[in-house]
Amino acid sequence: MAKKRVIVSVINDLSTDQRVNRSCGLLFEMGYEVWLVGRILPHSPPLPSHPWKMHRMHLLFRRGALFYAEFNLRLFLYLIFHPADLLLANDLDTLLANYLIHLLRKTPLVYDSHEFFTETPEVIHRPLVRGIWLTIERSILPRLEIMITVNQSLADIFHHKYKIPVVSSRNVPELKPLEVKTDRTSLSLPDDKNILILQGSGINIHRGAEELIASLRFLDNVLLLIIGGGDVMPQLKIMANNLHVNDKIQFFDRMPAEELQNYTMMADIGLSIDKDICPNYHFSLPNKLFDYIHAGLPVLASPLPEIRKIVEHYQVGRIIHGHEPEILANDIQSMLDDKAALNFYRHNCLKARDKLNWENEKQILIPIYAKYLE
Repeated sequence: MAKKRVIVSVINDLSTDQRVNRSCGLLFEMGYEVWLVGRILPHSPPLPSHPWKMHRMHLLFRRGALFYAEFNLRLFLYLIFHPADLLLANDLDTLLANYLIHLLRKTPLVYDSHEFFTETPEVIHRPLVRGIWLTIERSILPRLEIMITVNQSLADIFHHKYKIPVVSSRNVPELKPLEVKTDRTSLSLPDDKNILILQGSGINIHRGAEELIASLRFLDNVLLLIIGGGDVMPQLKIMANNLHVNDKIQFFDRMPAEELQNYTMMADIGLSIDKDICPNYHFSLPNKLFDYIHAGLPVLASPLPEIRKIVEHYQVGRIIHGHEPEILANDIQSMLDDKAALNFYRHNCLKARDKLNWENEKQILIPIYAKYLE
């Protein structure tokens, strides 16, 4: 008997989205034929090797209203010509095309919201743009059978707003043996400096990176690694140059998760310091927090509710006292100087891995996807 097909859609280039890859992996394990659809960017790396099919669409536009309109039109046409037994839409910017196919073909649809899309900094201060996205959200979400999101705070918000079942599934990594496969020297990192790391694919404005670079003026014998991508990266490089802290910072482009973990494991502190400037950031629970924990890396984090809950419950690090560069520098230096506390946090990270992992978290999703295999 032929396998049932699920088409998973996401607006990124399919290169480093760990949440989507874990979802695809789970669907594949459960017996689905998995097709993953996204878009290609000018500097997208080659597609990673996975046992499911992947397709990246070439688009004329890269941003703005025309980009989103073109993406959803192209995605709609793709879904029209590639029938499926289940649709999995990731984030609000893929939902409209999927929902139209759901209406036309009666194909079951599951929606996975990775963030509070209508409350992001890019949207919240643009009334017309926000109004369009809110119209899409309000028109579709009350009609959905099930929704998934990244933490319980957002699950409660969406359930309260739209009166639908909303399941929380956190962005936790798979539990893999913690093997140190390299050292600082082979990564061209100094052995005689304290290493800080800020990583992620969404290093955007107000994620704390600007203040972090400014804090380097008040720190000695440190090296900051910024690894990933985001719209503020070019400005960060200019800022580092203007503040004359280039000798204290190294920038790296996005890299595969396995390679990234090599750098994460060489650090002394992992930073997750988003600013509380909008509801999306306020209720965020970043991937990097769990990546740090799985690497046995003590965390220094913002006092955002979902982040604070993890850091304090599992005692894997500390909470910053503020984003002012000198205060941030004091928090970093105080943590670096307390070697006993760092060892305590490392030990707790290793214990927390046994609970905060994909093997546990995916049990929440299996009943949802199993329903459509029947």
